[in-house]
Amino acid sequence: MKTFTPRELALLIAGFFAILFGGSIYLFYLYDPKLIWLFALLASIVFFVMAYFIIQQTLNNFIFDKIQPIYKTIHDFAISQKELKKQLAEKDVIKQMNREVEDWAEKKSKEIKKLKQLEKYRKDFLGNVMHELKTPIFNIQGYVLTLLDGGIEDTSINKLYLERTEKSINRMISIVEDLEAISRLESGELKLNIEEFDIVRLVEEVFEIMEMKAKHKGIKLSFASAYNKPIKVTADRKRIQDVMNNLVINSINYGVKGGKTVVSFMDMGQNLLIDVTDNGIGIGEKDLSRIFERFYRTDKSRSRDQGGTGLGLAIVKHIIEAHNQTINVRSRSEKGSSFVFTLKKA
Repeated sequence: MKTFTPRELALLIAGFFAILFGGSIYLFYLYDPKLIWLFALLASIVFFVMAYFIIQQTLNNFIFDKIQPIYKTIHDFAISQKELKKQLAEKDVIKQMNREVEDWAEKKSKEIKKLKQLEKYRKDFLGNVMHELKTPIFNIQGYVLTLLDGGIEDTSINKLYLERTEKSINRMISIVEDLEAISRLESGELKLNIEEFDIVRLVEEVFEIMEMKAKHKGIKLSFASAYNKPIKVTADRKRIQDVMNNLVINSINYGVKGGKTVVSFMDMGQNLLIDVTDNGIGIGEKDLSRIFERFYRTDKSRSRDQGGTGLGLAIVKHIIEAHNQTINVRSRSEKGSSFVFTLKKA
């Protein structure tokens, strides 16, 4: 349906009343047809001009009163009457304002939805932090109370409980250090030490570190191909080693006996794609979108048995994003997982 500008609307209304007025005069003086048509025409023109300006001014004032608060709301500023008149003359301001209001409403709806998601995330995060810290705190409390109640004199338990207390304290320290690392990465405080290095050699070092753990689980660590020549990338070597450590140890922790973890590289022009694939227990579809959240665990009881703070993949994502690169995951339950990220080639 066509919408009219105030000028067009004023022309239509004024024209209608001018014709109506002129026609009435013509009928009234029908008995003298000689000059009455000229009088009616002149009267209609005068009435038309007067009606046009009066109606247009009235419409402009009316529209200004209605649009002014809308401008203040959706644009955070008040439009002047002079500017509004200029817009009314140049374009269909009603139609445009309708589009702007719809766009504003859609934007606000998205903002509200995002705020609700952030609030839920905040609550989940605080609950997870409390839960992760509560377990080692209660363990420490139990061991210390036992020792204070006389266990310190019992040589069969005093050293054991002190060692368990130290283990719980170390877990708390790991959680706090990982949270601090994420906070520094998010705020930009953690500066990257960008250098050129061989990514193949770095992965070999990670395999050497994880060799005993992999053998214990019966998992084979390997490359997809024989990379005889160095593949140079530009990144923070220490941080990328942290990334590979996390991805490889996850593939071992959630692998199956006799399984494998395979690392491959693919040239992507300016970037290098690194793929860490395993044939382990995989990740369910409902968990994939949240796998990089802090403390998020697909199977909480089984995940805690594997150790770790639950912050590894969150740190991995922040490190890769700090390099202005991306990381993604593909996985199917009981079929294995594939973590893929990019780095800038040297």
